[in-house]
Amino acid sequence: MKITAVESILLAVPYRSAGGLRSIAGRPAAGLSMLLVRIETDQGITGWGEAFGHAVTPATRTVLDTLVGPMSIGRDARDIDALMGDLQRTLHLLGRNGPVMYALSGVDIALWDLAGKVAGQPLYRLLGGSQRAELTVYSSLLRCTGPAAVAESCRAAVAQGFRHIKLHEITLPAVQAARAAVGPDVALMLDTNCPWSRDEARAMIEAMRPCDLYWVEEPLWPPEDYAGLAALRDGARIAAGENASLTDFRPIFELGAVDFVQPSVSKIGGVSEMRRIIALAHDFGVEVVPHCGYLGAGFLATVHIAASMGDVLVERLGIDLEASPFGPFAEITNGVARVPQGPGLGHDPDPALIARYRTHEPNVIRT
Repeated sequence: MKITAVESILLAVPYRSAGGLRSIAGRPAAGLSMLLVRIETDQGITGWGEAFGHAVTPATRTVLDTLVGPMSIGRDARDIDALMGDLQRTLHLLGRNGPVMYALSGVDIALWDLAGKVAGQPLYRLLGGSQRAELTVYSSLLRCTGPAAVAESCRAAVAQGFRHIKLHEITLPAVQAARAAVGPDVALMLDTNCPWSRDEARAMIEAMRPCDLYWVEEPLWPPEDYAGLAALRDGARIAAGENASLTDFRPIFELGAVDFVQPSVSKIGGVSEMRRIIALAHDFGVEVVPHCGYLGAGFLATVHIAASMGDVLVERLGIDLEASPFGPFAEITNGVARVPQGPGLGHDPDPALIARYRTHEPNVIRT
């Protein structure tokens, strides 16, 4: 089964958030950016993937259109390990993290979608998971404009049925406002996005102890200070891994840096690399809770990966899309995600919504 075409599709989908700033990754956002990858084959089967993401999507799209896409044409879509291995080796000089790896991730996800469609099995079954209909989801809120907006966002999430909420805040009053808003029975996680030195992080963790945080995520700058993360684990459960490169995970585990590791399917190399990282984490006894800042094919891939591991929490951005290209499987009811049961990812995007939200003219690389 040969790859005959690779298409990058960049969407911008308007969204609402209860108390969040109109920005993601520090930049104003008119809509949620989705960089989808569509792969066609000579057998008429199409696979879908998603490459990271948000403000970096134009750079990732350029890599897809000029390097990764052309190099994939004519290759056997069934031999995922061979193709992805060759691409990684050929392109390693251009970066083992960043847009090159993001582009490779989108292609890999699309190849696994194809594999599931060929086998007539949902992706989680290919990955060894038993049949599972639902998974628990946590709402991952955008950073808010202040404590009052944090409280509003948290109350809105609880009203939607979420019992697990993640904040993206860096101040004690914001975290205190969240705990006061949701009460003692809702799990609160805190993602600080790498702001503090070791001493600052230790002081903040101690100050936040009464707020009973389920985990503190990426509290240190630089994010590669894994020894520093290990030193903080006596004060809080630590989560990290979203920003790690492929070679970082073994030292993360060897140093005892985290309680929860968070590889991200659309950043780290796709489903193939997620499988390897999950196996390595299992060897070290570290719990995997995948990062997922996506609501396209990357979200569906994350749901399947979580279903293959068991009852693993799934991250869902705490925003309301104007419309979801991937339909009901990107929408959450009472804090629960439905696991797609169709072959591959289980759901292709709606062509009408792609046409509505596409930001560029089609650019299809063919044989």
